[in-house]
Amino acid sequence: MRKAVSMAQRDSDMRKKPNILITGTPGTGKTTTASALAEATQFRHINIGDLVKEKNLHDGWDDQFDCYIINEDLVCDELEDIMEEGGNIVDYHGCDFFPERWFDQVVVLQTDNSVLYDRLSKRGYSETKISNNMECEIFQVLLEEAKESYPEGIVVALRSDSIDDITNNIATLTHWLTTWQTVP
Repeated sequence: MRKAVSMAQRDSDMRKKPNILITGTPGTGKTTTASALAEATQFRHINIGDLVKEKNLHDGWDDQFDCYIINEDLVCDELEDIMEEGGNIVDYHGCDFFPERWFDQVVVLQTDNSVLYDRLSKRGYSETKISNNMECEIFQVLLEEAKESYPEGIVVALRSDSIDDITNNIATLTHWLTTWQTVP
């Protein structure tokens, strides 16, 4: 009897290296973690916020939330070939618009509310933006989004409150990336 294989599994079977998505509320350490992980593994770090700015992959500026209005279709078109190659660490605060087949691991970073508040305040975020992001973290919006968008077995939540947490997360993810292999 043949085992049913998902589209995500078939696509990952063709890649020589896995792709990982690091997501979470702004201020949880996505870029710090992704940059350090890319350096440790020689994988490509793709910061979606930077990509949107550099390649003009947006539909203008949102004054209320003080950010670009990302054009998800343009982002996906820009990344399609790169993601098929594998060896990518994608860093973004959302995850539901990326094709499921792109990722072999989805990491949701989570941070204690007091730590998160301090990080967002230091960035100079407005009270409205801080409040919105704090609510997202409290209600675990990004974790739920990841669980609804990707297979259960590839979504993992990791604490990201301190330098020690980030160091441990990088070690855990480096091990996962270096031992990953496709299932025959």
